[in-house]
Amino acid sequence: MEITASIFLGDCKEQLKYLADNSVDLIVTSPPYADQRKSTYGGIPHDKYVEWFLPISEQLLRVLNPTGTFILNIKEKVVDGERSTYVMELILEMRKQGWLWTEEFIWHKKNCYPGKWPNRFRDAWERLLQFNKSRKFNMYQEEVMIPMGEWANSRLQNLSDTDKIRDNSKVGSGFGKNISNWLDRDKAYPTNVLHLATECNNKNHSAAYPEELPEWFIKLFTRENDTVLDPFMGSGTTLIVAKRMKRNSIGIDIVPEYCEMVRKQLKPLEIYLFESKEDYGKIKPKRRTALR
Repeated sequence: MEITASIFLGDCKEQLKYLADNSVDLIVTSPPYADQRKSTYGGIPHDKYVEWFLPISEQLLRVLNPTGTFILNIKEKVVDGERSTYVMELILEMRKQGWLWTEEFIWHKKNCYPGKWPNRFRDAWERLLQFNKSRKFNMYQEEVMIPMGEWANSRLQNLSDTDKIRDNSKVGSGFGKNISNWLDRDKAYPTNVLHLATECNNKNHSAAYPEELPEWFIKLFTRENDTVLDPFMGSGTTLIVAKRMKRNSIGIDIVPEYCEMVRKQLKPLEIYLFESKEDYGKIKPKRRTALR
C-alpha cells in the first residue's frame, strides 16, 4: 500500500473541515502556547486560549477514529507571578466536549536552558496530554518496552518468600506486586515519563520537539499504514517520522515557508499540497497538486 502525506496551508480550524469523519488514527501536536510565537502565529492570550482552542478540538474529535488517540503537548505559563490555569481549564472544557482525558505523560527535557528567577526554578518538563473518543482504543504497549536494567541482576537473584507471592500493600491501598513475575524477562513496560532532549537549532523552527517524541507515540498507538495528523505541523517533525515508520500523514500550518520546507523534506514521497491564497482564517476551495 502506498504511503502518502497531505500538507494543508491555512488555519487548522478551517482546514480540518476538509478531512473526513473518523479518518485519523493518531493526532500528535504542539500548538502555540499562550502568548508564545507571536511573530509566526500571532500569540493567543492565556485568558482567551480555551475559547481559541475549543473549535479546533471539536474538529479533531470529529476526524479522529473511535479507536484513535490525541496527544497534546502543552505547558502552562507564569502570569503575574503565578501559574496560569488555562491548561486545566482546557482539559475540563474538552471533557465537556466529549473527550476522555485518559492519561498524562511528562516530557522531561534533559537539556533545558539554564536560567535564574527570583521565585522559581527553570522548567524542565512539559505535559503530553492523552485524549480519546472511547475507552477502548488501540494501544500496542509491547512496541515501547524497555530493557529491564541492571537492577534486575541483583534484585531478582535472591527472592524472598514474600517476593514469590502477591505482596499486597501494607497501607491498604489495594495495590500489590509479585516480583517473581519478572524472572527470565529482558524487557519491562516504561513509565509515563519520557526523558528526551529538546531540539530546535537544526529545525528552522522556534519550538520543534525531538523526533523521538512523536516516534514513541506512533509506536504506541498505531500500526503501519495508519494515518497520523499534526494540525500545527511547524517544521514537520511528526510527518517526517511518520514517513520513516510507514504511516500516512497529514500536516497543517499557516506559515507558507514551513509547508514548503516540509514538502521538500518529504520527497520523493507522494505529497498532496493544499494551498490557500487567502490570509489566515479565509479559506477558498482547494487545489490539489501531486508532487513526486
